[in-house]
Amino acid sequence: MTSIQIRIADSAGFCWGVERALRLARDAAAGAEGPIHTLGPLIHNPAVIAQLSEQGIDVLEELGDKATGTAIIRSHGVPNDVLQGLMARDLTLVDATCSFVKAAQEKAARLREEGYLVVILGEPTHPEVLGIRSYAGPDSLVVEGPSDLPSRLPKRKVGVVVQTTQSHERLIALVTDLLPRVRELRIHNTICNATERRQAAALAMADTVDLVVVVGGRNSGNTTRLAEICSAVQPRTYHVESADEVDPAWLEGVHMVGVTAGASTPPEQIQAVVARLKEYAE
Repeated sequence: MTSIQIRIADSAGFCWGVERALRLARDAAAGAEGPIHTLGPLIHNPAVIAQLSEQGIDVLEELGDKATGTAIIRSHGVPNDVLQGLMARDLTLVDATCSFVKAAQEKAARLREEGYLVVILGEPTHPEVLGIRSYAGPDSLVVEGPSDLPSRLPKRKVGVVVQTTQSHERLIALVTDLLPRVRELRIHNTICNATERRQAAALAMADTVDLVVVVGGRNSGNTTRLAEICSAVQPRTYHVESADEVDPAWLEGVHMVGVTAGASTPPEQIQAVVARLKEYAE
């Protein structure tokens, strides 16, 4: 096998919001009395969630009426009614919701109050989107692209908010479709800065390499988006959760490998994949 170089994207791995959520959770666990739970996975990375479990932080999809101790709201946030219910209970509440997610929730609520039909660009079943929609109102629309819009919009005054891990290309496509169909269109680009930097860095890297490996949880929206973006430029793109998934056959005929990672991927997972690639390249 010929010599292979490995390039890591200029921006990859943990973002500020994920680091904050992990810090809050670990600090809470260190001083907690009684059980400590996250309401849903704190972040979308199975290996990190397993580590938190070893530290006594368990995941519950919903807190039963008898739940006690400390409840941590995950970085993706929760629907407003769930938050209000938690605040009314005898629980120690730690809110690890990412500030960019909170901003999207607040903008959705303001659009609703001002009489706009709120259109949310995002994955309908993603926990972040479910939370945003609770602020946008039951008449809001969740779409992944223009094809999901109804043929006739119920209002001609429309406001758009975006799941924080979506791509600019999807937002542009949606706005382009909406613009001639409405009288008033207000757009809040709530894609987070970390997502923008990672997508731009991944795109620039993918255009210069023979193979791309994207590292991160398969349930991670921002990691999946990185894989989509890279695949559009470099078809030889593979999404892995761990170094064990790297296949040496991928490296046949490859001179340059690019590695990127989602915002919920810790540095050690990136380095483990790089080490495995180097091992196979020797």
